[in-house]
Amino acid sequence: MPPCCQRRFLKVLKFESQLHRKISEDAKKLYQPDTDHSMAQSADEMSLQVVSTISNSSLLQPGFSLLNFGGHVFFFGQKGWPKRSCPTGVFLLDIKQNELKMKPAAFSKDSCYLPPLRYPALCMLRGNVESDEYQYIIHGGKTPNNDLSDKIYIMSLVSKNSKKTTFQCIEKDLGGDVPEARYGHTINVVHSRGKSMSVIFGGRSYTPLAQRTTEKWNSVVDCLPSVFLVDFEFGCCTSYILPELQDGLSFHVSVARNDTIYILGGHSLQNNTRSPSLYKLKVDLPLGSPAVTCTILQGGISVSSAIVTQTGDTEFVLVGGYQSDNQKRLACNTIVLEDNKIEIVERASPDWTPDIKHCRMWFGCDMGKGSILLGIPGANKQLISDANYFYILRCKGAGEDKEEELTAQICSQTSTEDTGDSTPFEDSEEFCFSAEAHSFDVDDTDTYNEDDEEDESETGYWITCSASCNIDINTWVPFYSTELNKPAMILCSSGAGHWVHAQCMDLSETMLLRLSEANVKYFCNEHVDLNKGLQTPKKVVHLKKQPMKPLRKKATMKLTTPTKKSFLRRLFE
Repeated sequence: MPPCCQRRFLKVLKFESQLHRKISEDAKKLYQPDTDHSMAQSADEMSLQVVSTISNSSLLQPGFSLLNFGGHVFFFGQKGWPKRSCPTGVFLLDIKQNELKMKPAAFSKDSCYLPPLRYPALCMLRGNVESDEYQYIIHGGKTPNNDLSDKIYIMSLVSKNSKKTTFQCIEKDLGGDVPEARYGHTINVVHSRGKSMSVIFGGRSYTPLAQRTTEKWNSVVDCLPSVFLVDFEFGCCTSYILPELQDGLSFHVSVARNDTIYILGGHSLQNNTRSPSLYKLKVDLPLGSPAVTCTILQGGISVSSAIVTQTGDTEFVLVGGYQSDNQKRLACNTIVLEDNKIEIVERASPDWTPDIKHCRMWFGCDMGKGSILLGIPGANKQLISDANYFYILRCKGAGEDKEEELTAQICSQTSTEDTGDSTPFEDSEEFCFSAEAHSFDVDDTDTYNEDDEEDESETGYWITCSASCNIDINTWVPFYSTELNKPAMILCSSGAGHWVHAQCMDLSETMLLRLSEANVKYFCNEHVDLNKGLQTPKKVVHLKKQPMKPLRKKATMKLTTPTKKSFLRRLFE
């Protein structure tokens, strides 16, 4: 679709949204009941707003995360590796006049490298109750090469102004029962007896190497249903096996308050079910060893990949998700947490647009207090697959007008769960927050432009490196002993340089190791002859040989006369 038609299409969607809102307001003016129940419905109103995007919206794919620092929303987990315009892969989302733009953020000099992780577990870590400063914990996730990460990062805001935002990212070293690399899991922080710990649960990982086959080399399985306690003060991890947790879960929702975590929904690969059970984890942190208990409660929801946003001190709204492999869940719920119990009730859903109702998949992320960013793929609107369309869903709760500190934490795993993919339920995202996100004014001069960069697929592992390339992500198996879950590649020095698979170049393992260790240029099979033909012979400088000076000069021999010859002959006779 041409850009002009695309803009016209977005204007039509915006007009429809405004028209629905106008009709709803007129209906309220005609009928204004004065009952408390109608007032509650008015307070629980949910509005849906269309957001027009710019060209680089293709970076916002299922699996991204949002960070909320001081009311400003930052995007993390882009599609593909970061590029020169934004090497950190972290962007400031500028939502102004229904337009979404992205401004690159920077890292401090003492920061570690943070890859663009998709589907990680992420939550907020506050220094103390009275402090307004907080950090984010990032664990696990997938890299653009489909490698799973087992590292844990601490990300904090260093400085923020209208021109530049700087973060600090530190990798934490852990010991003990360190959780394996995974994605689709959750992490929460609990507080008990004046101490704090992080709790990791659920997720998926690759099949162990000993159990892999050629046909199912990159298949995933549920992680063991173990509960991990992580102490960042001492850098140690402890795992707990609870009898109430029998099956692994992923893409679930976890809500934490004080020393209690509630786990809701989720999908189990082993049984291919979405359990309606509601789990209550209680963590006690005495002076000795921690104690973890689990209780199974009734009244849960059979849903996976749902999004939760907090609208009050004890009130949350659950939106989206899937209730079966190929059926979205359009219903919404209100979750109320009290001191020692949880209450889940159904609430009125927003007026979903026809595109949202009929699309095969949807994804999104929590932006802050009462705001959710929802996206649907452009393929459902007969556009290019990377052109996603986004909506902002605003939820109003009963306690939204109260300026209270949000002490609870939310972790939700959302996914596309597209049954057409090779691995269903593979795309997910997770977000935790404590402040409301709103529109903000920033300078547009530093807005990231994806068109200025080259395609990241050129540097990927699953490219077609040459005409005889036979590397396929679905059928590839390790060829060299140094390979694990991606093929070995080597750089061809022809022209600007490009990467080729070592296996496609018929390189032996010994030669590959020698080339990787030696500081020499390599040319692939297609450019090795061309390189020889274009190579200019080096000019040979002929050295002038200086004649060697003899050690002693020989005297000139004089001819002997016949008289002397006769005398000498008689003398010797």
